[in-house]
Amino acid sequence: MLISCLMQRRNESGFGRVTVAMTTVTVVLAGLVPACARSDAQSDADAANDRRESTAAPPASLVASNRTQRCVVPAPAEAPPAAAAATSCPADPTGPPELPWGAITFVDAPQSPRIRVELAESDPTRARGLMYRTALEQDQGMLFVFPDEQPRSFWMKNTCIPLDMLFIDRSGTIVGILENVPTLNRASRGIPCPAAYVLEVNAGWTREQGVFAGQRLEIDR
Repeated sequence: MLISCLMQRRNESGFGRVTVAMTTVTVVLAGLVPACARSDAQSDADAANDRRESTAAPPASLVASNRTQRCVVPAPAEAPPAAAAATSCPADPTGPPELPWGAITFVDAPQSPRIRVELAESDPTRARGLMYRTALEQDQGMLFVFPDEQPRSFWMKNTCIPLDMLFIDRSGTIVGILENVPTLNRASRGIPCPAAYVLEVNAGWTREQGVFAGQRLEIDR
């Protein structure tokens, strides 16, 4: 696994950053992410808390900047195969909950796209997520807000819309993106970098908008 370290310092004016050195070292990381297992008997709330371990996470790079190290999983050169919407969707037993709304601006992406997001801020709403939905507007998503920052993993149980999942650290940096995640499956997927937020949008949206790991975004809540 390649770990890239980009050393930066502030310029004499105190504004902006100046790149002073770049080194690349090779480090072998073993057992980075343990397997994740669930039983059907688990409650949805327990499943939300368990969405933190992935069975097959992509490699990560550690970027050192201003005395801190940031873990980022770069996007692959080619997008994964497109995922199709489910041909049928399980019936919703309760109906969608009423959630507060916020907005996200992708300040580092071309033309700084902005979307509206439903905010899933509690265990029950994070556990349910976008389950049973059959459509999602192109300028809309769901933001999962966690009380702490650590590696997360998600599954697609009862989720009928193919999605891109963006993992975001507390500073608003996208630390990794899972693209074209297929519907209605229970495989655990995640990023091995700590995240305080996970954003779900329609599959393919991120590449279409020029949104990639390492970019910053702004969250309005």
